[in-house]
Amino acid sequence: MILTKNKKALFNYEILEKLEAGIALNGPEVKSAKLKHINLKGSFVNIVKNEAFLNGAYIAPYKPAQKHFKKYNPERKRKLLLHKTEIMRLLGKIQSEHLTIIPISVYTKNNLIKVEIALARGKKKYEKRELIKKRDINKKIREKMKKYLH
Repeated sequence: MILTKNKKALFNYEILEKLEAGIALNGPEVKSAKLKHINLKGSFVNIVKNEAFLNGAYIAPYKPAQKHFKKYNPERKRKLLLHKTEIMRLLGKIQSEHLTIIPISVYTKNNLIKVEIALARGKKKYEKRELIKKRDINKKIREKMKKYLH
């Protein structure tokens, strides 16, 4: 079951390769994430000392547990659970090809919360404009077809 998607990332980046990673959350964060109180807008993955971290992802505080977690930071760094070989391969590609790692979606799999991350290259402004033009043209074509079919 998909909990959230990073729609802006698909517009701003060209996805080259996708990976699945686990995420280390505390109890109330898991409950909040399963209630779909999570937002990936503006988040990214950072690799520090052979460990991958998800930065900037917002997980809203879980209301019933607020009295126990008074100093809760909803945008804290969260560790991603990846094999060392995967991390080293990603690090090599980032450094050699000037790519970035972004989260695409968060979902549940066998009662675990997983993050789909991707190696991505940033799109230029003209590429984004072309995408918007294609979308508008397709929308107009669909409207015309609908008009003639009915």
